[in-house]
Amino acid sequence: MEISIIILCLILSAFFSGMEIAFISSNKIYLGIEKKQDNFASQILTKLTENPSKFIAAMLIGNNVALVIYGFFMGDVVLRCITKLGYHFSDITSLLIQTVISTFIVLITAEFLPKVFFQIYANSLIKILAVPAYLFYRLFYYISTFFIWISDFVLRKFFKTEGDQVQLYFSKVELGNYITEQMNSVEDDDEVDSEIQIFQNALEFSGVKARDIMTPRTEIVDIDLFDSISDLKALFIETGYSKIVVSQNSLDDIVGYVHSFDLFKKPKTIKSVLMTVEFVPETILIKDALNILIKKRKNVAVVLDEYGGTSGIVTIEDIVEELFGEIEDEHDLDEELIEQELGEGKYLFSTRLDVEYLNETYKLMIPEEDSYGTLGGFIVNFTKEIPQKGEEIVIDQYHFVIEEATNKKIELVKMTIKE
Repeated sequence: MEISIIILCLILSAFFSGMEIAFISSNKIYLGIEKKQDNFASQILTKLTENPSKFIAAMLIGNNVALVIYGFFMGDVVLRCITKLGYHFSDITSLLIQTVISTFIVLITAEFLPKVFFQIYANSLIKILAVPAYLFYRLFYYISTFFIWISDFVLRKFFKTEGDQVQLYFSKVELGNYITEQMNSVEDDDEVDSEIQIFQNALEFSGVKARDIMTPRTEIVDIDLFDSISDLKALFIETGYSKIVVSQNSLDDIVGYVHSFDLFKKPKTIKSVLMTVEFVPETILIKDALNILIKKRKNVAVVLDEYGGTSGIVTIEDIVEELFGEIEDEHDLDEELIEQELGEGKYLFSTRLDVEYLNETYKLMIPEEDSYGTLGGFIVNFTKEIPQKGEEIVIDQYHFVIEEATNKKIELVKMTIKE
C-alpha cells in the first residue's frame, strides 16, 4: 500500500512540475491560436490560461502536497529497508540516509526528467494534459487564490511592488519558432501562405545586410557618362531594365543613373537626365539603407567595399522584395537559372547561382567568402577580370570552361571536379 502511494505521489509530482515548466516554455502564439479552436480541449485551455498566476500557483501547491505525502511514507520505507539489511545507525545518520535517498529519487523521477521532457514537448503536452490540469486547478483554486493574495499583500506592503503580473506575452523568438514550424510542415514552398512568408521575411529583415541582396559588380549594366543618347536607348532595349547605371571611365566611379522614362524628355546628353545615387558600405543593414534612401529621396544606392570600390548596387525595389517577395514589373525578365549534372563530377551552372546553394545541393566544397556570393563572383574573384567565352580556368580542384560570357559578366560555365 505504501509503495503504491509513493509511486502515485511521484507521478503527481512529475505531472505538476512538468505542467508548470510546460506552461512557461510553451509558445504563446501557439496557445493563442489553439484557444481560438472550437473544441472542448481549447475551451479548457482557455480557462487554464486566463489567469497564469493562479494556474502556476495551483501546480506548485499540488507539487508540494504530493512531495509532503511522499516524504511521510518514503521515510518509513527507507528506514525499514535499512533495518532489514541488518544495518544500525544513529538517529541523525538514519535521517540523513532517508533524506539523501528520498531526495535523489524525487530529483530524478519527479523533477529533472519530467521538466526536460515537458519542456521539449511543451506545446503538445499542455494541450493533451489540459483536462487533468484543469481539474487540479479547480481543486486548488481557492487555496492558490489565498496564497497569491498573501504574496501580493507582502509585495505591496514591504517592497512597494505590484504582484500577479504574469501575462501571456509572446516574444520575437516565439513568433519566429512558430512560423518556422508552419513552414517546415509544408513540403512545397509554393504552398506556404503568403502572410506566413512575409512574417518570416520581416523577422529576418533586421539582420540582412546590403551585400546580401545587392546586384553584384559583375552583373551591373552601366553606360559611360559621355556616351550618346542613341547608345543609351539601345542599352535600354537590349537589357529591358528600367534603370541604367552611369559611370565615368570605370564602375568604381559611378556618378548616377538614368530612368527609361526620362527618354521621353528627348534629352540631348546623358548628363541632362542624370539622377544622383547614394553610397553605402557593404555591411550596412538594409533597413538603415532604406531609411537613408527614403530620407534623401533616392532610389539607387551604390554598395562600396572596404577599399571604396564598387561592390554592387541596391535599389528600394530590391529592399522591398526582401520583405514582400519578388515584385514583377514590365521590365523583369523570366530568366531560369541553369543547373545540370552532366555526369560524375561534371556540371553546367549559371554563374548567378549562390555558392552556398551549390555546396548544399550538390555536396560541393567551393570556398565561401564575404567578397562574393555567386559562382560568377567566385571565378572573377580569382581571375581579377571577366573571362571570355571558351576560356579555361582552374581553381584548386575545380576546372571551369566559360560557355557563355559578355564583356561585362560570365553567364554560363561548365565545371569539372578533378580528383
